[in-house]
Amino acid sequence: MFRIVQLIIDAAVSILGGVLLLRFWMQAIRVRPPQSVGQFIFTLSDWLVRPLRRIVPGVGGYDWASLIGAFIVVLLGTSIYLAIGMSGQGIVLMALYRFLTWIIYGFIALLIIEAIFSWVNPHAPLAPFVRALNDPILRPLRRVVPLVGGLDLSLLVAVILLQIAKIILDNIFPFG
Repeated sequence: MFRIVQLIIDAAVSILGGVLLLRFWMQAIRVRPPQSVGQFIFTLSDWLVRPLRRIVPGVGGYDWASLIGAFIVVLLGTSIYLAIGMSGQGIVLMALYRFLTWIIYGFIALLIIEAIFSWVNPHAPLAPFVRALNDPILRPLRRVVPLVGGLDLSLLVAVILLQIAKIILDNIFPFG
């Protein structure tokens, strides 16, 4: 029964946490989402971000309330492990691990979505938005990774580097 409850909580927490992280990233790199995407993101997250902004204002052009909100969400979702006897310190460490994992998997997902758009429909309405979200990651790599036969391999290099970061994260935390 615990695993079923855990699955339901993880699904809800992952969606909300992912939306909060996307909101932070969009505002950090100053990318304006298409109206439908923006409406979904802000509607789903305003209930948490707006009150947090009273406590944690944006500093340096970053929406810290969204980032802290994402961590609070993962911390609350991870607190289910209290039911099976995990310590408070273990919960916080596991929440930090999950939070960093979400960030890595979020970037990998954005890169894969961009690759799919480039193959299937580069002129799709969401393609420029996804491209803009990935640009801060890919721009430095494109300076170093040459085109091979006209193909941009920087996406592949970025995914590999993110997977290496995940492996390092797994070796740092005992939960990986």
